[in-house]
Formats: sequence, structure tokens, C-alpha cells
Amino acid sequence: MSYKGYKTNRSESPTSRQESEMVTKNLKELHAAGNVGDPIERIRLLCLSKGASGILHLGRTLRLMDNHGSRNLSRTEFLSGLKQVGLDLSEDETKEVFHKFDTNGDASVNIDEFLINIRPPLNDCRTGIIDKAFCKMDKTGDGLVTMDQLKRVYNVKASSRYQAGSDSEESILKTFLDHFEKDKEQDGKVTKEEFINYYSAISASIDNDCYFDLMMRQLYKL
Repeated sequence: MSYKGYKTNRSESPTSRQESEMVTKNLKELHAAGNVGDPIERIRLLCLSKGASGILHLGRTLRLMDNHGSRNLSRTEFLSGLKQVGLDLSEDETKEVFHKFDTNGDASVNIDEFLINIRPPLNDCRTGIIDKAFCKMDKTGDGLVTMDQLKRVYNVKASSRYQAGSDSEESILKTFLDHFEKDKEQDGKVTKEEFINYYSAISASIDNDCYFDLMMRQLYKL
């Protein structure tokens, strides 16, 4: 597998220290692994080495491949999506990845199942606090929040960069919102899946459950 087209995203965000540590850690693991090992794990590492938006970008790209709205992709569609985000798999890797996720043998891969397996796992504690933050904004319960809702709830003043006086509220907020709007048609909405994908990546760089819980509570005024 080659890693064309991926560059480290070093942009600062309210969770910039955690994200920077995550990027560095996963780049080292990618370098150490080379072209051997589990291709699924390498896809995960590559997404995380892109930053917190890496899995978001992969998910959006795969959705664009789903022309029929079935949430399933043929082998050709699946591989096309991976190539668009800079992943070129060998023939053997292609067979291994596709076979793993073609669970019912119908020659297709379910996008949701694939993304759930690619993103870093979340324990019940972290899943709960992420759900709580999203539900605070999702007043209709339809799994969508507007950028305006996110903007009104997100606590910029909890950012270490704001507290240090090194960046303005407007700049910090714009950088954060760009994670959800960059590389896609700007429809002004964030899905629950995108929200979880983003924070699963951030979570991967935080060992302590209590710290993660506190961070989310401060950021979303829970």
C-alpha cells in the first residue's frame, strides 16, 4: 500500500496538543510498519496520521461513491473511494480488505460497518459523553446539527490557545468548524457519524477517561 496524497495536518485547534501528539504517534507507527502487516490497521493509521479530520474525509469520500443511496459499495466503488483519499492497495490487500467487510458475500461493502471498524474504538464512558454533547445540539433528534448550533454550544473559551491569548475566539472557532466543512459540499450540517468520527480520533490520543470526559464537558458546557 502506498500513501500518496496525504500530508500531515498541523493546523491548530482547541484540541491541538492532543491532535499533534496523535499525528506524530501514527506517523511513527506507519513508518515502522512499512508495507507489511494488516492493511486495515494501516488504513486506520494513515487516517489518524492525517489528523482528526482524516476519518471524516474518508467517510465523506465513500458516501460520494454511493450513487444509489444504499450505503453499500461495490468493489470498484470502494477502491475508487480509497484511491481518492490517497490509498492505493495492492491486489492482495484489495482482496483481503474487501473480503473482510463483504460479510454476507453479496460483493459489496457496507460503508457504516467499514467506518466503525476503521475508527479507533470508544469505550462506553467516552461514547456516552460524545452522545451527550451531540444530543445537546440535536434538538430534533434526527442525527443532524447545523453549523450554527455547533457554533452556539461549542465553548471556545475552554481552548488552551484562547486562554493563553495566542489566538482569537473567531480564529479558533473557524479552525474547529473547518474540520467538519472542509473537503465536502458545505451544506452547513454535521451528522452524528461525522461528530463521532472526529472525536474518536481525538480520543485515540487521550489515555485517561476522566480527562476526556472533562474536556468534552468544558467544550460543550455539559
